[in-house]
Amino acid sequence: MKAPDQQYAQLSETAASPGDGAAAGHAQVDKELLLRLADVHGVGTSFHGWDGLPYSVAPGTLIKVLGALGVRADTNELIEAALAEAELAPWRRMLPPAVVLQQGETPLVPVHVPDGATARVTVLPEAGEPVEAVQQDVWVPPQDVDGVPTGRATFAVPTGLPLGWHTLHAESDGVTAECALVVVPARLTTADSLVERRGWGLATQLYSVRSKRSWGIGDFADLADLATLSGERGADYVLVNPLHAAEPVPPVQPSPYSPSTRRFFNPLYIRVEAIPEFAYLKPRKRATIDRLQEQVQSLNADGERLDRNTVFAAKLQALELLYHARRSLARQAAFDDFCRSSGPGLDDFALWSAIREDLAPEDPLWMDPDCALGSPEAEALREKLAHRIDFHRWLQWICDEQLDDAQQAARRAGMRLGVVHDLAVGVDLSSADAWTLRGVLAPGISVGAPPDMYNQQGQDWNQPPWHPARLAEAGYAPFRNMLSTVLRHAGGIRVDHILGLFRLWWVPAGNSPRDGAYVTYDHDALIGILALEAQRAGAVVIGEDLGTFEPWVRDYLAARGILGTSILWFENDGDSPLPPERYRTQALASVNTHDLPPTAGYLAGDHVALRSRLGLLERSEAEERAEHVATLEKMMGLLRERGLLPERGLPAAGAGIQGDDEERTIEALHRLLAQTPSVLLGVALVDAVGERRVQNQPGTTEALYPNWQVPLGDPAGKPVFIDDLPGNARFNSLLAAVSESLHG
Repeated sequence: MKAPDQQYAQLSETAASPGDGAAAGHAQVDKELLLRLADVHGVGTSFHGWDGLPYSVAPGTLIKVLGALGVRADTNELIEAALAEAELAPWRRMLPPAVVLQQGETPLVPVHVPDGATARVTVLPEAGEPVEAVQQDVWVPPQDVDGVPTGRATFAVPTGLPLGWHTLHAESDGVTAECALVVVPARLTTADSLVERRGWGLATQLYSVRSKRSWGIGDFADLADLATLSGERGADYVLVNPLHAAEPVPPVQPSPYSPSTRRFFNPLYIRVEAIPEFAYLKPRKRATIDRLQEQVQSLNADGERLDRNTVFAAKLQALELLYHARRSLARQAAFDDFCRSSGPGLDDFALWSAIREDLAPEDPLWMDPDCALGSPEAEALREKLAHRIDFHRWLQWICDEQLDDAQQAARRAGMRLGVVHDLAVGVDLSSADAWTLRGVLAPGISVGAPPDMYNQQGQDWNQPPWHPARLAEAGYAPFRNMLSTVLRHAGGIRVDHILGLFRLWWVPAGNSPRDGAYVTYDHDALIGILALEAQRAGAVVIGEDLGTFEPWVRDYLAARGILGTSILWFENDGDSPLPPERYRTQALASVNTHDLPPTAGYLAGDHVALRSRLGLLERSEAEERAEHVATLEKMMGLLRERGLLPERGLPAAGAGIQGDDEERTIEALHRLLAQTPSVLLGVALVDAVGERRVQNQPGTTEALYPNWQVPLGDPAGKPVFIDDLPGNARFNSLLAAVSESLHG
């Protein structure tokens, strides 16, 4: 077999063009035929909106989405041909694209050969000797496939296979085929110990958390210090924003949820002085780095906005000097080993990074089929840019080392989990993954969300989705490689919008976000692979399962050992707060999330004033504030009922909760969460220091609000450094309250 990275990079990219012709011709197609075809290919023809009402997907949208899946559907003749092909497609293959089974299962695998021919099927384990599969006495009528009578032999996968990535090999009359055979856990067990002793941890946006040694942006060394500090106070984990790589040179995208790749990490977080070769630099180079550090360390004093571009430019200059420093034999061997183990995926990402240094994202090269990965033109660039490619491989090695240091620091401090990473939903349309993984992404499509009460036009996230069939054809290698890299030095992973492993809202190019359709994925395979990689890494999985979903999804995730997410303000019983005893056990419960204001700002109603100022309210500020205060009154009533606040009311409706009342209320809210059965409790670092500013205000651009660029600050907006936290009374008080409430 080809190496996985080579295999999926070379997959066919042929798809029906979802252009104007397809949309214009939908009036002539038979709607019932079109709906049948959509259903066959997992495209939802209707959905329930946030208002509970059913909505139908427009025929033109269905035609475009099917086109992106490689299925032409703009005439009745094409639809009928596509329906016939959907029935024949499995018979054209000797083996399925991939087989994913839960450990202990004995699934039957169809093997297609010329009618009357014999077949032999062997399992090639990840480790160990080949095992023969046994043919079953199952007769299926043969099919005519392009004039060739084709039969189906049915084999049972041998029982007792260990967890892992195996290969299924079939042979018949000298013709062979192989596919991935993935044995996954029926249930992920890494969170089981948390039932016996629940845990808590900090959640933060790492870039915003600086120390006095930072280069203006929080980094991996700051992560190690924060993990040590909180671990010594009883925390079991620190959850950080996605650390995925952005652009390789400034300007960089501020949102960590719109990265260039989800597999590799952002060199912006490297602590330059922690690289071992720094100690051996010659005085002149050392002085150059010192000057660069001095220039950007002054940015630490800025409490208003982070300056990623200036910081990254300075760090890249320093990192170039360190890259050229001579490494010891042992260090060079470690670098070489990292490159070998990372495989072609690292090489391809580094190639994209080297090209992207000089080419803008809108350059035609990125969409030119003649310059696609694996083309002669791309390979010529690989040779020409070999030195720059090696630099970007080296940056990933340094990231890997410093992430390992942070995880080791967390475990030494007593954390049971350590660093919990966040996995973004997808990547930017002009990203590294969009170029290097083009063969397994759907063309002409962006992921988004249908209309909801906050975004009534829907959302377009400008992120290309996995192509379900092509991902399976690739043996799920791109998905596996991403997960295994992120989990390499992690105690857990939070999967943003985990519902996207079940279905995603596809928005065809040229459509408004509201004119999309849900496309389903093989959730058994994707969740199974997620569980497999987490089990191997010894990591817990937390699924962000908020928003619109089908009722069975949460039960399914819990049965597979995946934790859910419970946000205090979203957990309600009708119009009242949900009693803590009724929270889910298999969940991470927290007061807020990064898309909500810090609790201090929320209690004061700062978000209402901000949204009013930005023109984001659908009604008057007075009405919005009155509803907000009513929500607070209900929550305060529950806190008083539980004896967590004294028997007295809120300040005047327009004032919200501030001052000493605010700090006591924040502690009370966390003590309330400690009364839930949820196995993990989250404490936002912003809540521990009294920060009031929201990190991200949905529905705004940078011109309106500095999304993802707000440094950690105190109630007055003055910068708060990690160095200050040991003596920060508010920080220590909240952490002590949480630890005491959980463990006494």
